[in-house]
Amino acid sequence: MQTDLDWGDLALFAAVARAGSLAGAAAETGASPATLSRRMTALERRLGRRLFLHGAGGYTVTPDGRDLAERVRAMEAASVDIGRWQEAAKGPARVRISAGTWTARLLARNLARYWQPTDPWMPEFVYCNLDMDIARREIDIGIRNRRPEQPWLAGRRTGEVHHAVYATSEDVTGWIGANFETARLPSERWVADHHGGEITTTANDPLLRLDLAEAGLGRVVLPTFIGDTRPALTRLSPVIDDLTAEEWLVAHHEARHEPAIRAALDAFAGFLSAPDRARAA
Repeated sequence: MQTDLDWGDLALFAAVARAGSLAGAAAETGASPATLSRRMTALERRLGRRLFLHGAGGYTVTPDGRDLAERVRAMEAASVDIGRWQEAAKGPARVRISAGTWTARLLARNLARYWQPTDPWMPEFVYCNLDMDIARREIDIGIRNRRPEQPWLAGRRTGEVHHAVYATSEDVTGWIGANFETARLPSERWVADHHGGEITTTANDPLLRLDLAEAGLGRVVLPTFIGDTRPALTRLSPVIDDLTAEEWLVAHHEARHEPAIRAALDAFAGFLSAPDRARAA
């Protein structure tokens, strides 16, 4: 049995394991499904272990496959760390931050309140309403609506996010909803569940829904730190308790001690915890 492993094969294995299919891994890696199939078969032969169960449902990892995936996860993180170490000699370290639409917008519009060009880190924003993989270092810091549960993640609570209903006036009775492509956020589901029959139009982007509400086309649910700052909108409801959520800064439990990430975490925590945050949007 050969054990001289190629990192390229392991990287492709990780992509197949994540995607659960050759087609999904091909989209991520650029390798063809035929190439991936051949290299996964060769990797299994080289290791002497069955890594995948092949079937109509795709490529499902076996227990041995899960064990290998955890080890490759650590290798991917180490690869990113080495790249970061190399980049450090060229200037401030880039710190990748993921947040949902409204928090990302808040951070971008108030950059000078928590970051200066002389800081040892450079913010790099990744807008996404889905949780990106911190363990694989797709991002360094995630701003999320719950305490992290995975043992390899560490969290710092910064406060709560509240939502309410807004429109240009009480005379506006219709609602603006999300379409089937984006109905995944709690606020989008709340509108569908409570006012689905009153939805007059939809939009697949939260910023478009804000624009439509400010044009007087309907009511919309917004975080209060956004809605309360929009001159064209009036708050039409108390805080919606069902949508109140904690806000957490999440990072890898080891990477959080890196100087650049530690500086970024402290900066974000100071800004997001500030009493006047609601007026900053």
